[in-house]
Amino acid sequence: MYVVKSPLPDADLKAVADALQGALVDLVDLSLVAKQVHWNVVGPRFRSIHLQLDEVVDSARLHSDTVAERAATLGVSPDGRAATVAARSGIGATPEGWVKDTDAVKTLVDALGAVITRMRERVATTADPDPVSQDIFIGITADLEKHHWMFQAENG
Repeated sequence: MYVVKSPLPDADLKAVADALQGALVDLVDLSLVAKQVHWNVVGPRFRSIHLQLDEVVDSARLHSDTVAERAATLGVSPDGRAATVAARSGIGATPEGWVKDTDAVKTLVDALGAVITRMRERVATTADPDPVSQDIFIGITADLEKHHWMFQAENG
């Protein structure tokens, strides 16, 4: 059922819809991973990492809303339900319990790296069928790469 009709041809819409849905799942999971680590980080760098994690959460939430609204704009129903996120995220498992500050940083470096890799694939996938969505993915990727750099610098 289409409530909103996309201006894109069906084949292009399918490719773009898949890219947007994948991005939504990854961004929702990234916000959850960062918040889980935020609540459980311990160690001498607790405060700075704790605050830095909230910056990632804020970015991921903002970008997930942009991606979901782009999907809706194209007539595609975005799916950010927990079961969908759990089944389709490209991020690995998050540590359970307290997380030492150095391990917290590594967890975020790995999570951001996974999302960035998949986001760059979406940049390429959407180049021809929908440069508007591609532009969104380019902006998200740039922002996530900045977070990735900052977390990598944390552990030297």
